[in-house]
Amino acid sequence: MQVEKINPYADDSRHKSEQVREMFDAIAPAYDFMNRAMTFGIDRLWRRRAVRLMRDVDHAKVLDIATGTGDLAILMADRLDGADITGVDLSEGMIEVGRRKVAERGLSERIHFAAADCLSLPFADNSFDCITCAYGVRNFENLAAGYKEMERVLRPGGLLVIVELSTPPSPLVRPFYNLYTRHLIPTVGRIVSKDTRAYSYLPESIAAVPQREEMCGIMRGAGLTDCHYIPLTFGTCTIYTAKKAR
Repeated sequence: MQVEKINPYADDSRHKSEQVREMFDAIAPAYDFMNRAMTFGIDRLWRRRAVRLMRDVDHAKVLDIATGTGDLAILMADRLDGADITGVDLSEGMIEVGRRKVAERGLSERIHFAAADCLSLPFADNSFDCITCAYGVRNFENLAAGYKEMERVLRPGGLLVIVELSTPPSPLVRPFYNLYTRHLIPTVGRIVSKDTRAYSYLPESIAAVPQREEMCGIMRGAGLTDCHYIPLTFGTCTIYTAKKAR
């Protein structure tokens, strides 16, 4: 099934973007804890790997799509000298958590948040040197259109970095992965977040999202070039990179 047809609330007739907004508003208070618990803290290493890819390219203006509670934006501010970061997300609840974290770290002058839909970004063409999106593209209502919108606001020669969860290709790893993601995570998620559906949606959307070369093909179809993928931790996470043609 296409990932766009996997919705947080299966019997809900609303558009996916509306359901995603409601889901993340509901789980925002528990989101950071669940991220650490689900990945045993490895998600921090994945984000660090993504940021290292940006060090040697222009990164004066960065757009972080599906910024959530701002973990990637904060890491970029800490590790990319001179970067001015704009984080956008559908969920005001997630952004509010992000604003508090940014203020506590004294980074409010360098990180700016706004509620926005990734399919209709409120920015001019060629606005950003780099665009990032961590764990967000599988929530897009239209994946191809989301990449086209990123391509539009990325400057010529600019770098796109996508971090996304993925299913491990190894038949030896996959049974343990399925047990963990399809049973343990939903159970803990229901207890911690109080949302009975959000952490069942997670493994369903991971299984459905295009992965590896298929994802690169969609990025190329949106006009992006030099598309590559980097598998991490037995393929449970994948970093995708691409550029906008000069």
